[in-house]
Amino acid sequence: MGMTMTQKILAKHAGLDEIHAGQLIQAKLDLTLANDITAPVAINEFEAAGFDSVFDKSKIVFVMDHFVPNKDIKSATQSKQCRNFAKKFKLENFFDVGTMGIEHALLPEKGLVAPGECIIGADSHTCTYGAVNAFSTGVGSTDLGAAMAVGYTWFKVPSAIKINVTGKKRPYVSGKDLILYLIGKIGVDGALYKSLEFSGEGLKELTMADRLTISNMAIEAGGKNGIFPVDEITKEFLNGRVNREWTAYYPDDDAEYESVVNLNLDEIDCTVSWPHLPENAKPAREGHDIKIDQIVIGSCTNGKIEDLKAAAEIFKGRHLAEGVRGIIIPATPYIYHEAMKLGYFDIFLDAGCVISTPTCGPCLGGYMGILAAGERCVSTTNRNFVGRMGHVDSEVYLASPAVAAASGIAGHIAHPEEVMK
Repeated sequence: MGMTMTQKILAKHAGLDEIHAGQLIQAKLDLTLANDITAPVAINEFEAAGFDSVFDKSKIVFVMDHFVPNKDIKSATQSKQCRNFAKKFKLENFFDVGTMGIEHALLPEKGLVAPGECIIGADSHTCTYGAVNAFSTGVGSTDLGAAMAVGYTWFKVPSAIKINVTGKKRPYVSGKDLILYLIGKIGVDGALYKSLEFSGEGLKELTMADRLTISNMAIEAGGKNGIFPVDEITKEFLNGRVNREWTAYYPDDDAEYESVVNLNLDEIDCTVSWPHLPENAKPAREGHDIKIDQIVIGSCTNGKIEDLKAAAEIFKGRHLAEGVRGIIIPATPYIYHEAMKLGYFDIFLDAGCVISTPTCGPCLGGYMGILAAGERCVSTTNRNFVGRMGHVDSEVYLASPAVAAASGIAGHIAHPEEVMK
């Protein structure tokens, strides 16, 4: 029996000719990742185990992105611990204030992830890098602490679901709509510990920004990872970013899949996930009666320059509805600078929005936009659990940047066509 993309990458890193779903393997790592929340726990475990060296100072990445610039004494203390560790072991990829961005946007931008690589991170959305044909997944901080010392970890080889994408994107539809639609179709546990492997003629419709968003949210369907094959869109993105050799992996013709899910882009419209699960997906056109208090456009899911462009096109010449707060969070310093050069900041400010430094911010209930009881937010983030963005009696509606911008203008959940007439 043949292997999937994920299985081939894991087999290579385990030094095996072939592997099968359910098999326990030990695999070498190309990169480990932590942030200002998860790195301190990993450091504590690293030190408790008595390790006194790291496996490769170029392959351990710390990104200070969750509560940085530090919002309080506790976050400042956590960041200081990370800074001290990075200095002690001379980590080559330490990103702090001035260089830091949201980790899962920053690493692809910097060329730190590439096809065929095996990457773990102490953050569940590490699965983002499957967009460039890497196997990447989230792990606990304890596993990461050990991996930083030895350079390998163990995996149970996941089975796979094939996502066959066909058709063409409709106006205003993006990768965020596709993944919300998919999660609505299979559920938040529909891919539990499985690899979501994307294929089909419709992939040529998906930009790299779309793919990064889709892979980022594979975990919201329970997936171990989400992964795309390398094509011309991938190669164009990698060109000038990745200067080391890499290997693309494609599934065998006889690869075994647990199931096949067909997604026809012709049938997917702008989609919103109602509280309190990403699987509660509905057409944006059904949100006319949902009045909102805030919109957030940013995060590791949708803070890329393409996302800000989509929002700016909706906001241009328009203004937020009375009583609606708009928060824009570019995902990296480069994106921040580009958005400013392209005039997007003027558009956002004229529309009544505020612009934040790159940070995860309110996504995890951190800062820069926490909700009070009874408030509703349309957000381009990835989770809408109870209390995710603030008070347990607040509500988060997940959407694309275009839908979030349109909703901010309308004052209720809105399809972009409603405000672009």
